[in-house]
Amino acid sequence: MRPMTRLAAYAPILVLAASIAHADPYSDTIELFKNAGASAAFFSKSYGYAVFPTVGEAGFIVGGAYGKGRVYVGGKLVGDTSMTQLSAGFQLGGKGYSQIIFFEDKRALDEFSTGSFEFSAGASAVAITAGASASVGTTGATSAASGGKKDATTASAGYEKGMAVFTIAKGGLMYTATVAGQKFSYKPR
Repeated sequence: MRPMTRLAAYAPILVLAASIAHADPYSDTIELFKNAGASAAFFSKSYGYAVFPTVGEAGFIVGGAYGKGRVYVGGKLVGDTSMTQLSAGFQLGGKGYSQIIFFEDKRALDEFSTGSFEFSAGASAVAITAGASASVGTTGATSAASGGKKDATTASAGYEKGMAVFTIAKGGLMYTATVAGQKFSYKPR
């Protein structure tokens, strides 16, 4: 094969590899929330936000969740964060979701960025519905969720103690929906 013919044959693969390598889950997740109903308005009226592209959660009586995120103020990256959550009670299954926490003012961000912030027992998130489905049959159980820009909607929400939390299901099936007990670490950049 001649060199030019080989290059032409491999060009689509190289372009695809470059676009995959360039994909940024943080900016993709931010765009998703910017186009998802009520969460979109918070970008212009919040002091900053923490975004978690993927939080994985699983449980059978005792459960846990983990996700890595980034913190932004005025659209600029200011720090890294991670979230852990342990829970006990009736729960079964696993799921993945994206989460964003909006900070109403500097005081709320300062509270979050202490490095040991935890949501209290009554904390909850507004779940953004985006084409979720689940089914059980003789061949097993399946579930799916879509967080597409065109089909995501939210219920109206406001700040609670200076923070507003939104989630978008990415996939999985689990009987529970709470952010209570989530603990966050923070490292400034």
